[in-house]
Amino acid sequence: MKPEDFGFFFAMFARPGQTPVYSQGSLLTLTLSHLAIVFAAITASALLAVGLAILVTRPFGAEFLPVSRAIANIGQTFPPVAVLALCVPILGFGTTPTLVALFLYGLLPIFENSLTGLTGVPPAVTEAAKGMGMTPLQRLMRIELPLALPLILSGLRLSTTIALSTATIGSTVAAQTLGEVIIAGLQSGNTAFVVQGGLIVGALALLIHDGFMALERWRRNATGGGELQG
Repeated sequence: MKPEDFGFFFAMFARPGQTPVYSQGSLLTLTLSHLAIVFAAITASALLAVGLAILVTRPFGAEFLPVSRAIANIGQTFPPVAVLALCVPILGFGTTPTLVALFLYGLLPIFENSLTGLTGVPPAVTEAAKGMGMTPLQRLMRIELPLALPLILSGLRLSTTIALSTATIGSTVAAQTLGEVIIAGLQSGNTAFVVQGGLIVGALALLIHDGFMALERWRRNATGGGELQG
């Protein structure tokens, strides 16, 4: 089914003489680009945030907790719009400033959830693993991370959902996102374009949110019923 097939619905939001369906670019291309930017930014956020959480839950890294938390909080200190404004003079227009903004904004939920998950592993479980002769790396990979995974996924769900909506502002600095459709609608006074962009972003957010929820339920069932929920 093509966007043109919904022309009658979107015509309700357009004024006489306005085009009801966005045709200045491919909605599919914009959607795929939007998703790619979000995926790249959240992947980078997850690697750093989970890595920091692992570091500060090791005996040798516990003293770095305040520094790690400060790093994770950077994105929440500056709103994405401010990050874009700061990055454009340095990085130029395009996708890169948007990636930086989404990367920084996604750190805190993933870090805090990973930290909670890793510190919430029952001591009896880790002691039993030590008694079996597991090395610290084996305990991390086979015991701690699998048990903490539901909470890590919860942090990823929150960060990804936020990033999907926040990425729309990337079009203000020439990133190829669905914000392009919304901005075109605002500039031309065409509410139909705004509705189209908003509906697609909302649908993507719901689908990804529900997908992560399903993964979280599966992991909780696999690890015995969610004893790590905070």
